[in-house]
Amino acid sequence: MTTRTGCRHFVSVKDFTADEIIDVIDLADTLKQERVAGAEPPRLAGKTLGMIFQKPSLRTRVSFETGMTQLGGHAIYLAPADISLGQRETTEDIALVLSRYCDLIMARVFGHDIVTEMARHATVPVINGLSDREHPCQILADLQTIRERRGGLAGVRCVYSGDGNNVAHSLMYGAALTGMHLAVVTPPGFEPDGDILADARQLGETRDARITATTDLAAASRDADVIYTDVWASMGQEEEAEARKAKFAAYQVNETLLANAAADVTVLHCLPAHYGEEITYTASRVPGSAIFDQAENRLHAQKALMVRLG
Repeated sequence: MTTRTGCRHFVSVKDFTADEIIDVIDLADTLKQERVAGAEPPRLAGKTLGMIFQKPSLRTRVSFETGMTQLGGHAIYLAPADISLGQRETTEDIALVLSRYCDLIMARVFGHDIVTEMARHATVPVINGLSDREHPCQILADLQTIRERRGGLAGVRCVYSGDGNNVAHSLMYGAALTGMHLAVVTPPGFEPDGDILADARQLGETRDARITATTDLAAASRDADVIYTDVWASMGQEEEAEARKAKFAAYQVNETLLANAAADVTVLHCLPAHYGEEITYTASRVPGSAIFDQAENRLHAQKALMVRLG
């Protein structure tokens, strides 16, 4: 996303081309290797990241804050009480003020319109740390993890089981841009956004990627290379959690489902996990589970993203 300020942002996975996505993942691999070797240059020395949070977070906050420290920069955590978006000040004014102080802005918010408006007005790069429409940083880490485990991305058969939420939306774009086949499997009435699905399908045609939405988990998961799930009720949907349990029960990732997939299936979950609901504890700990590699790669992928934008 490039706005009238002439600044490049990462609000959606779709904001980057296929080549740019692969470039970020390649750099993430390099940064990961450098970290292990203890030979990481301070690529963002003297830079500051402003982190806006409307939602609480473990992985987003720690990975971005740690990432900036490791790159030689500095991160400032701005809690909901510090910045009451749209209440004490307008999003436009916040974006303009932070642009005078910071070199990068990351926002983890409820409404997608908040992060898009911030990007419209900011004169420094804005990163979507999560919104109700997309979770693009998560998908960078997912793609890095899948490539590590499967040896590539093109042609990989991935199944996402659960709610057609922000993770599903970004995953559809990520799969389409990298040539992965993705089936988003949901209970009836919980399908991903139709416009995003159509958009991702069109993008996928240029990369020979099949992007589908279905309610038939058994058929979709047969011989799948990757099985991915997420919580059934996201933050802000707590009142629906109990009602959703009955509707989503048949979409649990468990040993029976994994037996239907490839023998070396890779299991993913963006966390936090509600064991016994969307995934069983046993399924999360099988040899093919990459859940904690996936969590670690949030650090490396986001560092690579900040280097490229910063």
